[in-house]
Amino acid sequence: MKKPSLCIVTPALADANNGNWQTARRWARLLAGHYRVRLAKDWPDATTTDDGTDILLALHARRSAASVGAWAQAHPHKPLVLALTGTDLYRDIATDASAQQSLALAHRLIVLQEQGPLELPEALRSQCRVVFQSSTARQTLPKTPQHLRAVVVGHLREEKSPQTVFEAARLIQPNEGIFLDHIGHALDPALGEAARQTQRDCPHYRWLGGQAHAATRGRIQRAHLLVHPSRMEGGAHVIMEAVLCGTPVLASAVSGNVGMLGSGYGGYFAPGDATALVALLRRCRSELAHGASTLAALQAQCAARAPLFSPQAEQAALLAVLAELG
Repeated sequence: MKKPSLCIVTPALADANNGNWQTARRWARLLAGHYRVRLAKDWPDATTTDDGTDILLALHARRSAASVGAWAQAHPHKPLVLALTGTDLYRDIATDASAQQSLALAHRLIVLQEQGPLELPEALRSQCRVVFQSSTARQTLPKTPQHLRAVVVGHLREEKSPQTVFEAARLIQPNEGIFLDHIGHALDPALGEAARQTQRDCPHYRWLGGQAHAATRGRIQRAHLLVHPSRMEGGAHVIMEAVLCGTPVLASAVSGNVGMLGSGYGGYFAPGDATALVALLRRCRSELAHGASTLAALQAQCAARAPLFSPQAEQAALLAVLAELG
């Protein structure tokens, strides 16, 4: 029996190397045994045929709005699934007419963490399903008690709040034994210059620029902590990857992070509060030589969430959404 054809529309392809691309590529792989899957930046595109696609799965309500609208007009009765990102949930669906139209046209909505449905209009929540992202587990590595190394992963743009990291670096003294490694391209040139100036002023802070995915995962695995200070987040890939290699997380208490780590998690700080972040870092650093109780507690909480982020769980959730649509 011929497998149905599924087109995943993603505004970011391989050259972007961002969360949207990682999600689209992984979903294509997870669904390939059940569907004939192709990735496209737009629908229709040069490879589209009149009857070639049975289901459209679009990432990003605003940036994929043209594809969503074209599909709904051409195939009003064929399944249309829309996956929502952080900027969708926490900005665009409240202010952007094209994003709102995408919501109205979709038969099912996907969010990437358990707080996501609460951001939708109440009338649409029954159409929404949570699909946690996944990755492969990695061995938890032993860490030195001589210093604390934290890694921050996210391109330098306003939504990721790199300013919180810069401010934290300036609050930490070079002799405290707390080191910050910051990974990400400077999508905002001004933030790139701020990172360079912070590196000049603070020898314990390093801006490493953009890194390959494998290299980034290795740095997360070797760090004592992942710091994730976003102001706006849909369901951060790096949080899930940290959890799956036993690296605990310090995260801003925004809805997207709470939806990944759980409402009772002990490693939150208020968005933009560098002082609170530094207090958490100092507590973890001071305990390293005495059993690292805070780090151990956070690691245990992360381990309890890890099954949510398995490839098997993500695949089952995706297939369940698509099965609902026939």
